[in-house]
Amino acid sequence: MRPEVDVLAPTARRTPIALWGAALLPVLLIAALVGWIVRSGPADAVRGEGYPPVEVLSIERAELSPGSIRLTVLNDGPDPVTIAQVMVDDAYWAFTATNGQQLAHLGRTTLEIPYPWVHGESHTIVVVTSTGVTFEHTIPVAVPTPRPTARAVWLFALIGLYVGVLPVAIGLLWYPLVTQLGRRGLDFVLALTIGLLAFLIVDAAHDALEVVGTLPGSYQGAALLAFGALGAYIGIEAFGRWLRERRADAERGWTMALLIAVGIGLHNFSEGLAIGAAFSLGEAALGSLLIIGFTLHNTTEGLAIVAPLARHAPQARAPIARLLVLGLIGGAPTILGAWLGGFTYARVWSLLFLAVGIGAIAQVTVQILGQLAGERPLARYITERPVLAGLAAGAAVMYVTGMLIG
Repeated sequence: MRPEVDVLAPTARRTPIALWGAALLPVLLIAALVGWIVRSGPADAVRGEGYPPVEVLSIERAELSPGSIRLTVLNDGPDPVTIAQVMVDDAYWAFTATNGQQLAHLGRTTLEIPYPWVHGESHTIVVVTSTGVTFEHTIPVAVPTPRPTARAVWLFALIGLYVGVLPVAIGLLWYPLVTQLGRRGLDFVLALTIGLLAFLIVDAAHDALEVVGTLPGSYQGAALLAFGALGAYIGIEAFGRWLRERRADAERGWTMALLIAVGIGLHNFSEGLAIGAAFSLGEAALGSLLIIGFTLHNTTEGLAIVAPLARHAPQARAPIARLLVLGLIGGAPTILGAWLGGFTYARVWSLLFLAVGIGAIAQVTVQILGQLAGERPLARYITERPVLAGLAAGAAVMYVTGMLIG
């Protein structure tokens, strides 16, 4: 009786050409299959002739300059869409399309509309397709879109300094006080840190879910959020392990402080995006409110950064230069976010950085909890009085300051 042969089992070591062929063959076959499906059109055959196309246009951005409106439009549907007309405030208006008026799936074009918009007024734009389907976009407050001039770059940098760098640096000034606390006092402060970080995670997740609801479906916002957070979690975990392998145990506090600063910096980048976008969209009142709220909100982040230093080296003097570096890592990304949000805001970038911030802060929070609990069961640790009080205080501080943001 002949033995059975497994045709999929490796029999001998193959040459590089054979390995590349084995790797590329399935890719070529699936590409050929997809090409045949697209060319033969079985879906169109099932749908039948005369079936109306599925048209979905997403208006991603409106930019205003004197006497002109620029509208960035994306075809988020499966069928081609032809933009036939544009209405502004119930009147048909002339326009030009930078990439043509017919858009394939995921095709993008910019509509240039020479319209004398009125400063401070609300304007409604309606895009009409060749089949008569309409897509509406409202500009709530018409103001010129910020341009990357030297003055605008400086102003957004100043906003990022006020919102991110200075509050975090002010929070670092609590370091001398924290080093004088006893064990129970340190447990309170570190638990407060966990409360702050946990609140940031919940707050950022809420903002991210709101962005997911406004994204074009083709971007798959929920998947981008989930895998962005997971990727950041794994990345910070690997970065922390790399740091711990290269630093002595005495440096453990600095390692944890650096990881917290990185996570907070990623979160503050998304805050800068929100502020820049508010001014870019003409919502100056909202932008001003965000500046005040985030400034108060972020002061406690400096405390979160220095708390691990006091636990691992309570008698050591922290070099000012190293504290400044931690403050810049935690606060300076706000400036970069304000620039990106103010000049080239896109909702997909906002979602991505919110997701990265969520994953990074979640990983740091898990690490702090593990180190603080030590040999004690986590359930027992978090029910101790100083820890419970710290968790509640951290969440309460973030909640109260968050109310100023709205």
